[in-house]
Amino acid sequence: MEFSQIAAIAGKEFWDRIRNRWVLAVALVFTAFALSIAYFGAAQQGTVGFRSIEVTIASLVSLVIYLIPLIALVLGFDAIVGERERGSLDLLLSMPITRLELLLGKYLGLAGALTFSTVAGFGLVGVVLSAQLDLNALFHYVGFMLSSVLLGCAFLSLAVMLSVFAADRTRASGLAIAMWFFFVLIFDLLLLGVLVVTAGQWGGEALPYLLLLNPADVFRILNIFSLEDVRTLYGLATVFPPALAQPWLLGLVMAGWIVVPLAVAAWRFRLGAGRA
Repeated sequence: MEFSQIAAIAGKEFWDRIRNRWVLAVALVFTAFALSIAYFGAAQQGTVGFRSIEVTIASLVSLVIYLIPLIALVLGFDAIVGERERGSLDLLLSMPITRLELLLGKYLGLAGALTFSTVAGFGLVGVVLSAQLDLNALFHYVGFMLSSVLLGCAFLSLAVMLSVFAADRTRASGLAIAMWFFFVLIFDLLLLGVLVVTAGQWGGEALPYLLLLNPADVFRILNIFSLEDVRTLYGLATVFPPALAQPWLLGLVMAGWIVVPLAVAAWRFRLGAGRA
């Protein structure tokens, strides 16, 4: 595997997103939402202005869980199948580059664009708020940005896997939307439904471990558990053991959500299932 080939493909993907202003648009969306939440999140209580980093991060977590997975899935669903439909995949594979190098290059380029827009968007808000934050608050905000990047990379990895398996862009887009609904909207409802139907007789002890099967829940726990006031507000302290909520452990779980789907995609693509 030659890293120069991977870097060349990744660079092309990244600059393509820069040129079509995709990165700028996403960064502006993140900035606008984050500033609105920071300054107008308490408007319903009759107050306006920045209150605390805990409240701001808790509100941003609820927003990011919906927004970043959707953006990542839209960004990556046609990474491979799109090239195949345009006929450019055969041309790329006729060059001295392996399927694995091509897949990694496209993923890293897209992940770089998503990371840049996430850090730029939320980082600008961090700069604006920095005069009102102490060092501990800044630490939590930077942790929130890093976990947002991990969440985006995890769903981008899932999108690239779908792109390898899908027969065409239409099916890939449908699968991407279905995956967003499942992880963001349906998964937690299923767990809650099982607990209610069985009156807590089944699944109660396994619930913390089942939550790790959803990268959106891992992101939520990673951020909420680091803020004591918000943790109590969400009631997570009663259902999620603190030993399982260690940031390094949740970070490893999130890394697994990035590596495993990408490994599955690479395995399938190398078998030629992409019908290049």
